[in-house]
Amino acid sequence: MTAEPVQEPRTTPGCAVPSAVLDGPVSHAISRVARLHRIAAGRALRDLGLHPGQEFLMMHLWDSGAVRQSELIKAVGLDPSTVTKMLQRLEQAGHVRRRPDPADRRASLVEATETSCGLLVEVRRAWGELERQTLEGLDPCERAELARLLGKVESTLCTGLTRGGGAECGAGTP
Repeated sequence: MTAEPVQEPRTTPGCAVPSAVLDGPVSHAISRVARLHRIAAGRALRDLGLHPGQEFLMMHLWDSGAVRQSELIKAVGLDPSTVTKMLQRLEQAGHVRRRPDPADRRASLVEATETSCGLLVEVRRAWGELERQTLEGLDPCERAELARLLGKVESTLCTGLTRGGGAECGAGTP
């Protein structure tokens, strides 16, 4: 009679790595990097009076001009209530204006205000600094390879999500 092999424990006592990470180390790394990147972005945006995610709404408005609120929600891929709250805050800060759509009075058009143009320069500066901090330890070849690999991962995830009927794959936004 032969003894069955003893399975090694999946974690070592005292280690800080959750056992689920053993089956998904890349997913865990992406999650940690995304969290840290969002914290760094939040710090950069705080100085501009913005919360993370609001810059994506503004970027879309600066690029597209006035759009229906429903189109904006679809473009950024966020929950309608989240976008509504973001727009309320941006409107209170004077960065956006909402008005009825002349083609459909039931719909609202959202547009960036003239005063938000100065914010555009600051958001671009903040994102440039965030990019510099994020990639500081990588040489140009590694930066290009990271961008290429992240693009492939994004494409694969997006394909899987759209096959499942999800509309989560927006215009490159979180």
